[in-house]
Amino acid sequence: MHNDVIKVTSDKVVKPKGAIHVVYYSSISNNTHRFIQKLAVLNSRIPYQLSEELLVNQDYVLITPSYSGGGEFKKGAVPSQVIKFLNNKQNRDFCRGVIASGNTNFGSTFAMAGPILSKKLNVPLLYQFELLGTEHDVTTVRKVLTDFWSSNDGESE
Repeated sequence: MHNDVIKVTSDKVVKPKGAIHVVYYSSISNNTHRFIQKLAVLNSRIPYQLSEELLVNQDYVLITPSYSGGGEFKKGAVPSQVIKFLNNKQNRDFCRGVIASGNTNFGSTFAMAGPILSKKLNVPLLYQFELLGTEHDVTTVRKVLTDFWSSNDGESE
């Protein structure tokens, strides 16, 4: 995990309400899509085509891959489709946390979209995993999501 992120324990974190819901972006490689299918939770996919839109009206955690060249090359880490989705204020307002995937070959920029979005949206970075994730990552993310939603002291539905 990167150091410069919002922690779940921060008193500034707005906890999600309602059913566990993830919004995700997956390129045509479908790595993130396959990961989401294994999670088996309510989900919405950010369209690949920039001409299409998704509007969210409930709390969610954003799951996104990271694109960057590694080292000092951090520009372009957040996919343009995710940026377009988050340019809509309503979509930003319902985001409660971020999970990012990446490639460990990129060293310090591994899963860089996560800390970038965490800081920009002022939400916690909940987890990072490599490429399409392992079974351990799937189990861990399920637990992270369940714990995050249940941390409402009974407010979750």
